[in-house]
Amino acid sequence: MRTSYIASVIALAQSLPAQACDNCYGPQNDVVLTRNVRRMQPDAQGATVQPRAPLEWGQLNFLHTTDTHGWLEGHIKEQNYGADWGDFVTFSRHMRHMAGNYGVDLLLVDTGDLHDGAGLSDATSPNGNVSNAIFENIDYDLLTIGNHELYVTEIAYETFSNFSKFYGNKYITSNVQIINPATGQFEYIGSQYRYFTTNHGLRIMAFGVLFDFTGNSNVSKVIKTADLVKQQWFLNAINFDRPIDLFVVIGHNPPRPTASTSTFGTLFKTIRNLRPNIPIQTFGGHTHVRDFVVYDNKATGLESGRYCETLGFLSMSGINSSTYRGNRNPRGVPNPTRKAVAVPSGTASASLSSGTTSVLASNSSSNGTTNSTTSATSTLVYSRRYLDWNRLTFAYHASGSQDFDYHSGLRVSEEITNERKALNLTALYGCAPATYCQYCQPFGAPGNIFTLTEVALATVVVNSSRANNPRLIIINTGSIRFDLVKGPFTYDDSFIVSPFDDSFQFLPDVPYSLASQVIGIRNAGAFEKRELTADDFDFPQLTLDRDICRDPPISHDHLQSRSFAGGRVVRRQNTAPTPGYTTKDDFGTDGDDTPHSAIPNFRQPNNVQANASFPADGSKPEKVDLVFLDFIAKDIVSALNSVGGKYTTGNVQQYLPKSFTTNSYLPAYAKVAWQAGVPNCPVGQGVGFSS
Repeated sequence: MRTSYIASVIALAQSLPAQACDNCYGPQNDVVLTRNVRRMQPDAQGATVQPRAPLEWGQLNFLHTTDTHGWLEGHIKEQNYGADWGDFVTFSRHMRHMAGNYGVDLLLVDTGDLHDGAGLSDATSPNGNVSNAIFENIDYDLLTIGNHELYVTEIAYETFSNFSKFYGNKYITSNVQIINPATGQFEYIGSQYRYFTTNHGLRIMAFGVLFDFTGNSNVSKVIKTADLVKQQWFLNAINFDRPIDLFVVIGHNPPRPTASTSTFGTLFKTIRNLRPNIPIQTFGGHTHVRDFVVYDNKATGLESGRYCETLGFLSMSGINSSTYRGNRNPRGVPNPTRKAVAVPSGTASASLSSGTTSVLASNSSSNGTTNSTTSATSTLVYSRRYLDWNRLTFAYHASGSQDFDYHSGLRVSEEITNERKALNLTALYGCAPATYCQYCQPFGAPGNIFTLTEVALATVVVNSSRANNPRLIIINTGSIRFDLVKGPFTYDDSFIVSPFDDSFQFLPDVPYSLASQVIGIRNAGAFEKRELTADDFDFPQLTLDRDICRDPPISHDHLQSRSFAGGRVVRRQNTAPTPGYTTKDDFGTDGDDTPHSAIPNFRQPNNVQANASFPADGSKPEKVDLVFLDFIAKDIVSALNSVGGKYTTGNVQQYLPKSFTTNSYLPAYAKVAWQAGVPNCPVGQGVGFSS
C-alpha cells in the first residue's frame, strides 16, 4: 500500500504545475492591509507578529527540521506555530527558487523522530502510516533516524522498507542497522555516508549518527559512537579519496557536547584530528531545544526545537573550494558576518523559554563547547536563525510574495485536512475552558496542567464496586507530554497531551498512615520521563481515503477588489512581542526570528496525587485504596515498604480495565466537565497568553 501510494504521489506531482500562479493577478497599487495570512488548516490560528528582519543568505544555506513527532498539521490552537506541512512544502519551494536566483546553495536537513506526539502519526497502525507519506512531500537533501523510529519492530521495518527507500542515499544511518528479513543479516537502515556535490560545486561528506540509544527493539542495532569512530570504513570516509570542502554531520543527537546523551564531541574530535582544516557543520536533535554551538573556528552545530514549532536556518560563507561556481556573498540580501566565536559571557545556554513548554538544558560555564581553534585562520562567517512555524513567518521570508501558495503545498494541506477527518481526529470531547500548561504556572495554580489532572483523576478514575472507598491516586508527571490549550479538546488532543497507554492498578485497604507518605517519597526522588514503548502502539487498523487530487477553494476577493495598476502591498503588523521562545546560545540572544516575551518556567513535582471519597467531615480515613499507574507499580510498592509496609508486586491488582489508560482519563473528564460551549468552543491564543 505504501509503495504504490508513494508512486502515485510522485506521478501526480510530475503531472501538475509546480509553481505559484504568478499570472493570476495584475499589478496592484499601494494597498494598506493588516497582515492576516490565510491559515491552511480550517481551524488553525494565525500569527500576528512578523519576523524582525530578513534572513542573511550565504554561500551555503540550510533549512533544518527535527523532532517533528507527527505534528504535521501544525499547532492548530497556538497562533505562533499554526502553519501546516503544506505551508512548509510551499515555503521550501520558495526558498529553493530564491537560492537559485541568488546563485547560492540551499540544503534541507531533518534529524529524525517523526512519530509519537500527535494523532496524525499516532492514530494509525502502524504508527506513521499516514504521517510518513505526508512528510515525504519535502525534498530533503539529508535525513537521519531518530530513536522513536526504533522502539517498535513494525515501525523500524516500515522505516527500513519504505521511508529509507523513498529518500535513497539521502537517508543516512551511519551507526544504525537492522536485520534484513530476507537474509537474516544486519545491514544499515540507510546509507553509511553520503558524498555529493551541491548545485554550485561544493563537495560535501555527510554522516548520520544517532546518540547511544539502548531502547530499540531487538531487530535493530545501534553502534556506539566510541566504536563507530574506530571502524575502518568511517576513517576511510573521513580520509576520502576525493576532495572534501565541508563535513556535514547530522544526528538525532544533541549538538552541545555537555548534554548527557550527546556524542557529537567524539565525532567532532575524530574528524578534526584527521582533517584539521576542513569545516565541520553539525545538525542535531533529541533534546527539543533551540541551540547553536561553537566547537572551533571552523565548526558549529545547530538544533532546531521540536513539534513543528521551529524551522532552523543556518547560512555560512567563506568555504574554500576550487570547484565552487556560485556567489559567496549574494547581492541584494543581508549576508552572514559572524566568526565562529562563542559569546564570552560564560552563560550561553541551550535552554529555551518556549511558547509551549520550558524544557531546560543548562550548560557549564564553558558553554559546553571545546572553544578550540584549528591550525589555520578561518575565513568562515555564519548566521543562524530560529523561525517560528507559522504562515506569517514563511510568507515574510518568501520575498514578501503576495501569492505565497503553490499547488503542491495546497494539495498537502488538503490531504492533512482529509486525513484528520478520516482518522476522526477532530471528534470533540468538550471545550477546555482555559490553557493548562506544564511549566508556565506553578503547581497548584488554576492554569497548571498537573493541578488539572488531580481534579480529573479524582472525578473519573473510579472503580464502581469500590466507589465509596477512600482512595489516593498517584501518577508521575512524566505521563503528561504536552500542554492542553484552551479550545476544542479532541481525539487528536488526547494523543498530544498524553499518548501513553498506562493502566490503573491498586493496592486495596492500605493503612492511610502508610499510603499518605508515598507521594512525599516519590517526589523526593528523580524525575521519571515516560518514554513510549511497544505497548503504546496498539491502535486499530483504519481504512483511509487517500484522495489528495483536489485543491481547496481559495478566495482572494479581498485583494482583487483593492487592485490598482503599478503598485505594491504595504503590510501593517502587530509589533508587540507575543509570549514564546527566548533563546540564548553560543552566539547570544538574537537567534529567534520573531521577538517574544519570555514565558515563566516553574519547577514541577515528579508525581501528583488526587484524593477521592474522603470523609465529608474532613477527617482522615483509616484505610485507603492506593491507586497508581502500572508504569510506577514497583516504585509504589518500594515506597510503601520503606515506611513499614510489607507488600509485593503480587499484591497489586487491576483497578480499572486495562483499556482505560492515561490516554483515556482526560477525554472522560472532558465529557462530564467541559460541555459548556459545545460545539462552538472559544479558542485561546496559546501558552503564555492571558486568557
